[in-house]
Amino acid sequence: MKIGFDAKRAFNNAAGLGNFSRNTISALSRQYPGDQFFLFNPGSKNPLFVAPENAAEIRPEHFWWKSLNNAWRTFQITRLAKNLDLDIYHGLSHELPAGIEKTGIKSVVTIHDLIYIRYSEFFKRIDRNIYDRKFRHACRVADRIHAISEQTKRDLIQFFAVPAEKIEVIYQSVQPVFYEPAADSEKQRIKEKYKLPEKFLLTVGTIEPRKNLLALLEGMVASGINIPLVVVGKPSSYKQKTDEFIKANRDRLSVIFLSGITDTELAVLYQMAEAMIYPSLFEGFGLPVAEAQASGCPVITSNTSSLPEAGGDAAMYIDPAKPETIGQGIVTLLSDKNLRETMISKGKANAQRFTPENYAKQMKQLYNSISNAR
Repeated sequence: MKIGFDAKRAFNNAAGLGNFSRNTISALSRQYPGDQFFLFNPGSKNPLFVAPENAAEIRPEHFWWKSLNNAWRTFQITRLAKNLDLDIYHGLSHELPAGIEKTGIKSVVTIHDLIYIRYSEFFKRIDRNIYDRKFRHACRVADRIHAISEQTKRDLIQFFAVPAEKIEVIYQSVQPVFYEPAADSEKQRIKEKYKLPEKFLLTVGTIEPRKNLLALLEGMVASGINIPLVVVGKPSSYKQKTDEFIKANRDRLSVIFLSGITDTELAVLYQMAEAMIYPSLFEGFGLPVAEAQASGCPVITSNTSSLPEAGGDAAMYIDPAKPETIGQGIVTLLSDKNLRETMISKGKANAQRFTPENYAKQMKQLYNSISNAR
């Protein structure tokens, strides 16, 4: 089978959609070496991904398209895909190129979430308009839609009126590094590199309102939790609010901010942390929940959106709108050794649902079902 991917995010985005794209391409190419994969990349100065052996990177050839790489992605990929005689084209991040539906090539689009609709106040109007046009076009012309959670499927039905039978829910995968125990020497190296304390709590995600870091800090203060919190994530303007709160409670809070962390280092941090707290208001999936569980770190997360899908019966759930419940959950977990050990064991079992092997198998079944459809 000849499969093409919109690989812009794989080569250019360090986290989020970039991780998803790299994980998808890597898992499928590794598990199905007999297939051919074509990675459409509009260009990157410092690529974050190397194409697997059975994959070819396709980039703009002419200066005109190199300078207009977004236009190349929209208007030239269809012609190139047809020339390559692809069986499947997969848009990994919410969009498909113009005219793909007229080529005879079967298409899949992955929709991660519709947060720009649910939380429109967090997005500029021009961005919302662009997202809406791209998302709706892709959902309309795709042969099948890959939703990364049942929550996203429900949103597609509610907001776009997509027929349920057109949507396939396949949970995204966790990278192999998160399943691998780290050596004690590596833990010590990370501890010294980032000047970490013996015990700490961990939270992972962009520092923005939806991730709800301020509520976590408020909950820690309300419950008198004096264990340091390590925050891993790219800052935004929202960080100013959290900084002000930390400054006002400097005697009751110890917070360490880290960014630019590699996945290998993040896996070690999960393994070292007492718990990973993820009080997000809304997620399309919530990958850090699955990553932490795969790494043997107990998880406290929100009882909203897709997060119970990710955490299964292995996480502790709190109301993200009530900071006091976040703090109470942390206290309960830290004070009950048996509960913590049970959550670690259940978490590792739950994370087996998200192995690259399981993910690649389900994705290939989706491709086959589309390819064989008349």
